[in-house]
Order: sequence, then structure tokens, then C-alpha cells
Amino acid sequence: MTTRPPLIAPSILSADFSRLGEETRAVAAAGGDWIHLDVMDGHFVPNITFGPPVVKALRPHTDRFFDVHLMIAPADPYLAAFAEAGADGISVHVEAGPHIHRSLQTIRALGKRAGVALNPGTPAAMVEPLLDMVDLVLVMTVNPGFGGQSFLPGALETVSRVRTMIAERDIRIQVDGGIDPRTVEAAARAGADVFVAGNAVFKDGPAAYAERIAAIRAGAQAAGGAGPLAC
Repeated sequence: MTTRPPLIAPSILSADFSRLGEETRAVAAAGGDWIHLDVMDGHFVPNITFGPPVVKALRPHTDRFFDVHLMIAPADPYLAAFAEAGADGISVHVEAGPHIHRSLQTIRALGKRAGVALNPGTPAAMVEPLLDMVDLVLVMTVNPGFGGQSFLPGALETVSRVRTMIAERDIRIQVDGGIDPRTVEAAARAGADVFVAGNAVFKDGPAAYAERIAAIRAGAQAAGGAGPLAC
């Protein structure tokens, strides 16, 4: 169980794409700590979302941490573009290319926080050689590609193993997929401290954003993640 303060990262994948600027401002005002931006290429995952121009267009709408999750292959040719567009952190998948060390080195060289992501079927051991190069490990709790999927409980074992491997390093563990007030507590108990939430935040419109973010945070805190917010 983690004792780090939980961070809630609303994923704009579930937002109204016709008004992304307003949606980004709304979830920030409602208490979202980070803004999670899911970038998909229709190749590494079976969906296409958006690229650096959208990140750049959204950047003026909030000063919240822009958490860019690249579900693309290859990722390296696009790292600088996302950094220049306004990403604060960039996560790349260990499965997406043969040179994950180079990708992480590049992200750090661009002055951004580096994250490494794991699909549900990927062993936790894949990130162990990378832990001194990252600020965040993202554990997918659904198969990447589409929002609205059901949480995969088997991913909790990966979270727990990653938490053990991290030991005293200053690295956050993020979970992404199927996170809601019901599933977040188990994820936090396994060791996660950053929680991506899409449909669970956005499904009932802006009037409910604050209530829904607060409910997810309360679930994480119930598992021992209480404390003042920090990035």
C-alpha cells in the first residue's frame, strides 16, 4: 500500500472533442491534478486520436501538468514535437520499440519527466533495468486503444511487483484503464499513486466533474494515499 499523496489525471480521451479547451479548463478547475493526453496512432493500438498540434492548442487553457501517453510506434521521431507542444511528462511503451533506453534518455534530455508504460500482458520485470531512468511507471489496467473498457484485476499484481522493485526511488506508479471510485482503492493498495480516469470523470458532463474527481480521490485516500497534493 502506498502512502504517497494520490494524483488524479483526467483523460481527455473521454472528453467532448468538439470543445476540448473548455473541457480541459473544466477538469482542472474541478480538481484534476494532471491532464492525461492519450496519443494513439492506429498502428501500435487500434485507434487514432491526436498529435502535437492538439497538445499545443490545449496548453494555454491550463497550467496543470500535461501527462502525455504515447501509444505509438515508433515514438522517438515525435518526442521533440510533443515536448515543444507543451508536454510536461512523456510516457513511452516498453513494447513499442527496440531502444527504450534511447527513448527515455531523449525525454530527459528534452527537460521532461520520463515515463515507461507496460501493457497488461507484459511482465513487470521489463521495467526493472529502466528504473534509474524514469520518473513514472505506467501500468495499463486495460488493453490500450479505447476508453470505457473494464478494469483488469490481474494488472494489480504488476503494480505490486513494480512497487517492490522501485523501493525508495522517487518514482510514481500510474494506472490507466477502468479506474473509478470502485476500482481505485484496489489499485492504490497495490501501490499506484497516480490514477488516470476517463469515463468515470466525464460521463455526466461538467456539472459532475468535481464530485467525480473527489470520489476517485477519496477511494485512493481510503487505501492510505491521503496527504497534501504534490507533483
